[in-house]
Amino acid sequence: MSWTHDRIGDILVKKNLITPQQLMDALNVQKDSGKPLGEALIDLEMVSEENIASALAKQKNLPVINLEEYEINPHAAGLIPERVARRHMALPIGYEEGKLVLAMANPLDIHAIDDLRVITGYEIKPVVCTRSDIKNAIAKYLTQSSSVEEAVEAVVEIKETMKEEELKTIAPDAPVVKLANQIIADAVNQRASDIHIEPQEKDFQVRFRVDGVLHNVMTVPKKVQAGLISRFKIMSEINIAEHRLPQDGRCSVNARGREIDLRVATLPTVYGENVTLRILDKSQAALSLEDLGFLPDTLKKFKSAYSQAYGAMLVTGPTGSGKSTTIYATLNVLNSPEKKIITVEDPVEYHLSGILQIQVNSSAGLTFAKGLRSIVRCDPDIIMVGEIRDLETAKIAVESALTGHLVLSTLHTNDAPSALTRLIEMGLEPFLISSSIDCVLAQRLARKLCEHCKEEYKLSEKALAELGESDKEMTVYRAKGCKKCLNTGYKGRIGIYEVMPVSDAIAGLCVEKRSTEEIRKVAIEEGMRTLREDGLEKVKRGITSLEEIMRVVV
Repeated sequence: MSWTHDRIGDILVKKNLITPQQLMDALNVQKDSGKPLGEALIDLEMVSEENIASALAKQKNLPVINLEEYEINPHAAGLIPERVARRHMALPIGYEEGKLVLAMANPLDIHAIDDLRVITGYEIKPVVCTRSDIKNAIAKYLTQSSSVEEAVEAVVEIKETMKEEELKTIAPDAPVVKLANQIIADAVNQRASDIHIEPQEKDFQVRFRVDGVLHNVMTVPKKVQAGLISRFKIMSEINIAEHRLPQDGRCSVNARGREIDLRVATLPTVYGENVTLRILDKSQAALSLEDLGFLPDTLKKFKSAYSQAYGAMLVTGPTGSGKSTTIYATLNVLNSPEKKIITVEDPVEYHLSGILQIQVNSSAGLTFAKGLRSIVRCDPDIIMVGEIRDLETAKIAVESALTGHLVLSTLHTNDAPSALTRLIEMGLEPFLISSSIDCVLAQRLARKLCEHCKEEYKLSEKALAELGESDKEMTVYRAKGCKKCLNTGYKGRIGIYEVMPVSDAIAGLCVEKRSTEEIRKVAIEEGMRTLREDGLEKVKRGITSLEEIMRVVV
């Protein structure tokens, strides 16, 4: 890094920001106070923080960054404790070319740079910021670390024998309560779908699932575990005294100015209770089908199916593949004053205006089958069954589809053709399946490439041959990583779809109990784009990467 020969005071004088006499006065104050010259000038109100930042940047040929407009990488910021950041008035804000970008109020502080190089293990690339900007950023991004430290220092040991009334009297401003709130707020800020609180032998881990992939966020000392878990249980109205059985609960919180629902599940392990919090962002329930990633011809086939007056539609895929989101988006399209829509779900994830939603309660005897049987008597136009889990539910669902209702439901299969054979394996009569099922949609979720850093490259001839592509000039994109995507190369997710209308030919194969492979072959001949083909098309369009499609589809 190169320097100019001018000192900071000389630079300010040359810029006519201060006079030579003002510089002498500030130097005298500096000599008495021991403060850096820049701070002395600011205290004397001779210059602004921005003037000092600009002069420091010029002196050391460094860029000036406005942190209010800069998207700080939370993972980078979390590399140092708050006390260190405040001592050096410096904050890591991102990564560039393998180096840690460090925002500094005083880039001349070589000791600070050396200290942070040792603490983080990264080579440092300093940039200049105002002290106010750095203070605000520390308060925003290192509150989590501060909360952990406060909780460790001030935590009151919470024993399993404590009574529920005692646990509920924990003050709202207690360190453990602040820590719980901060974990939720940070998860929302990082677009996480789940928070995992995982007990280990000597500590416990906090992990966030972002775009379907888990990331370690922090490790917390063991003595905070009981208090933090009790706090989450109190929030979700779970029995605090019960530690031996799994429990479920739900709560609503305000995080980052947004109303967020949390679905909370506890699970006893050998090292304590594991807590998983599913973040249910209400804005997701209002997504349109176009927002989910359907290609035009695939969406046209799907619309044709749900536009029917009656019949059954199945959405299939593994857990976490976005089936519920697709179902809710479809219900949003179908919802109108002229139609009565009733759902039976376990659990009800999003509350939809104008739709009657029933929560399964097995302990009270309200199962999918029993709820569905009651729904049919209430004169609905459209029925949504959260999941077909057994023969009884499957039978009532297909019979409802045959008697004038449009039925939507989900099923766990790997692809669309497998859904028909799965229903036969459940014990459903093939003629009922062929007569009632109009369409099957299979899906996966793939991470979208970050638009700010994705890089173009050409596939090798070997890769093209394996993909069955003949276009040797085909250009695709791959993940790189930048501050806007937390250095992952991906930001957000998109659906990968396979829509199989049940034609007369496919219905005939179903009645004959033919294999999944035979059904798939006919469906492809009739124009079905497979999950793999849909994914590859999105690779060609630069939406996702080949590696991501190979991970989730192949």
